[in-house]
Amino acid sequence: MPDDTEIRDRMDRLASEIVRHQTLYYLKARPEISDKEYDRLFDELLRLEREYPGLAAQDSPTKRVGSDLDNEFPEVPHRIPMLSLDKVYAEEQLLEWIEKIKKDTDRPLSFVVEEKIDGSTIVLHYENGVLVRAVTRGDGFVGNDITENVRTIRDVPLSLTEPVTAVFRGEIYLNLSDFERLNREVDNIYANPRNFAAGSLRRKKSAEVARIPLRSFVYEGFFDDLALREHIAVLHRIFSLGFRVGKDIGFFTPDDAGSYGAIFDDHPEWVHRRLEDLPGYIAQKKEGRSSLDYEIDGLVVKADDYQLRNRLGSTSHHPRWAMAFKFEAPQAVSVINAIEVQVGRTGRVTPVARIEPVTLSGTTVSNVTLHNQDYIKSLDIAVGDRVAVTRRGDVIPAVEEVLQKNNEGYDTFDMPERCPSCRTSLVIEGAHHFCPNRDCPARVYGKLSFFCGRGQMDIENLGGETIRKLMDLGLVRDIPDIYRFDPKDLLGHEGFAEKKVALIREGIAGSKKKPFSIVLASLGLDEIGPKVTELIIEAGYTSIDRLIEDAKKGDPGLFTRIEGIGPKIAKKLIDQLGDPEVIAVIERLKEAGLKLSAEEGETIRISDAFAGEVWCVTGSFDLFKPRELAMEEVKKRGGKVASSVTGNTTHLLTGENPGSKLEKAKKLGVAIVTEQEFTARLSG
Repeated sequence: MPDDTEIRDRMDRLASEIVRHQTLYYLKARPEISDKEYDRLFDELLRLEREYPGLAAQDSPTKRVGSDLDNEFPEVPHRIPMLSLDKVYAEEQLLEWIEKIKKDTDRPLSFVVEEKIDGSTIVLHYENGVLVRAVTRGDGFVGNDITENVRTIRDVPLSLTEPVTAVFRGEIYLNLSDFERLNREVDNIYANPRNFAAGSLRRKKSAEVARIPLRSFVYEGFFDDLALREHIAVLHRIFSLGFRVGKDIGFFTPDDAGSYGAIFDDHPEWVHRRLEDLPGYIAQKKEGRSSLDYEIDGLVVKADDYQLRNRLGSTSHHPRWAMAFKFEAPQAVSVINAIEVQVGRTGRVTPVARIEPVTLSGTTVSNVTLHNQDYIKSLDIAVGDRVAVTRRGDVIPAVEEVLQKNNEGYDTFDMPERCPSCRTSLVIEGAHHFCPNRDCPARVYGKLSFFCGRGQMDIENLGGETIRKLMDLGLVRDIPDIYRFDPKDLLGHEGFAEKKVALIREGIAGSKKKPFSIVLASLGLDEIGPKVTELIIEAGYTSIDRLIEDAKKGDPGLFTRIEGIGPKIAKKLIDQLGDPEVIAVIERLKEAGLKLSAEEGETIRISDAFAGEVWCVTGSFDLFKPRELAMEEVKKRGGKVASSVTGNTTHLLTGENPGSKLEKAKKLGVAIVTEQEFTARLSG
């Protein structure tokens, strides 16, 4: 039996290895092992610490698992005031501020430019290199102690690379892709990723926080014994201690500035330019904002010289040595003219605000989703209110806040008691209202439109108006009817001549060739979309019969064993694929000749997002190793792949050290796509 020394050595080796892999994954984006191998190491350390609690280290990476005990959030005074930032919205104002500072000193000045992350501020206290306290910003002078929750965030180091005693300020945030997925799981109760991150940090059980993929950036360090006097050097020092710092940082210096080569060798993404290049850099950051998987609402420009910072000082609100340059937000002010409710294919009833049309990011917006009753109540939304409307991620229109309450006496909107389409009494599940009537005309229309639509079965000439006509004539009442009615019955009705009827017939016949992955995702089953379909098929469910067979067993574990499928989706699979009416629809589609099993070697098709495109690849990549994995993603989305660049090539995915394909693509006018742009398109 091993003695305590051997056990402690094993635990130390495991902890060291886990921390190393966390650094590779979260800080350098270069993982060396699979998630399964990582979990094996983590589980072994967790088991040993449970068996030998007296040998567990205070900064063990297992502390990130969290506790199921309720947390309390005592108030903690900040040792250093955590002030806000002064802000400007015009580039001219920013340049004037820089000139004003330059006039106040006879020394050459340098400035550091960082992304302004739209997250939740956190203040981290370390003693002898170990995290001892994590505090919210609060009012800048007093915050709440949320240490146990912050311990669960994997890229916040529990111990530093050196035994430093210092305070650090950073931002906790949530990636946009994670926000959209997780917010759906909690019924869209959060208006934006910032609110989700802040709400998560204040959960009472740290075990719940541990399940949320929160991330962090650290951008200030307050050291008692550090001789460094320049912010760019401090940022590098913060990074060397194990924190994540901004990936895109700009350093702007006068012509006679000294050399900083050693720092920039370690940070190839950082840029070092002359001060007169700042406007061009700002334009570049504005343009690249939409490709980021996290939200930034501007840039922060800081004086680099700490001696100058001390001389400039601060007001009671903000330091005089830093300025936030706020991007013109994709935001507008409008008035809510009406609130209506829409019924979707699953019966979910969604409130929609009809607003005075406004332009956001070049698009006219007149309809804005309000998600559900809880969302409406949280913002106190009523007809006639003047509201701030934004486009989340520059895509999804949303009401962010009520700027002025209406004067017409309208109260906060309440959801109706009955379905607006069929008058059936609505039921409440979680935060949403549902129409339980499967024959509700609105539900049937939604189901048919979804099945025929782009990205699904993509049946040409079966658009919304045609589907409505088919329903009105009684020709189609459910999905299988699409393959049973005779299109010639439309002849004689307005807009349906022989040519269009023939095209409808061809579109229906062509849809029978769609692969199993597309058919399954097109059925419109709740929560069983393209991504879940992909996971299911990759796990070996290559036929609908096998899927139904396991669903009938009623064991959620058969599905939760699949990475990416949780208890909620597993229950949806069991409930829906065990439903006699759903099975009857599937049997009728089999009879109609649709593919309800995957053919050998079939590429899983999850959408038509890349349809009509021909892709080629060159260089090496961080996320796609080997690079052919990226081309598999293209094929899954309906695109074609070529081994060389030709006149037919539409896109070239370019990584580090690209070959001759890049020059040829430029000559032919082929679209050049970076890895970051490619992954953003995959997620969007």
